[in-house]
Amino acid sequence: MKNIIAFAGSNSKQSINKQLVMYASQLVENTEINILDLNDFDMPLFGVDLESEMGGQPENAHKFLNLIKSSDGIIISLAEHNGAYTTVFKNLFDWMSRIEGKMFYKKPMLLMATSPGMRGGATVLEIAKGRFPYHDANIIETFSLPSFNDNFSEGKISDNHLDLELKSKINAFSKSL
Repeated sequence: MKNIIAFAGSNSKQSINKQLVMYASQLVENTEINILDLNDFDMPLFGVDLESEMGGQPENAHKFLNLIKSSDGIIISLAEHNGAYTTVFKNLFDWMSRIEGKMFYKKPMLLMATSPGMRGGATVLEIAKGRFPYHDANIIETFSLPSFNDNFSEGKISDNHLDLELKSKINAFSKSL
């Protein structure tokens, strides 16, 4: 059975991106899903001076990277703060890149975002689609869920068209595993 890791690029306990990632991960059949919470991987704010003082990178950055390495695929839903990654995700990304620049190990990836607004995190998705391949991301599909509060209810996407779109992208992701 294939092993998938899934997480939201957010540390909000009410994260709408975590809700989306949990729903999407349920749709991937015949896999073992490991839902990760960035709150479980606390680490100091990245800085080269701190890295030097510490003599390397935090243990939690190594742990997260090992979870990526040992997985067969990755589902991420990125929260968008001011048109970019959240601080918690960027910090994790920076620390992991110091350990292994090609941190995604060519693992099949479903890259998603949602937001309360009509653009559904489109800006952060574009940033990630441009940046992640330099770190060996194998982005199979992307999905943006606009207007989360209007299109997600009771743990699932309530808009039929958007739900079918996600399911189609899940199917392509699943075939790539």
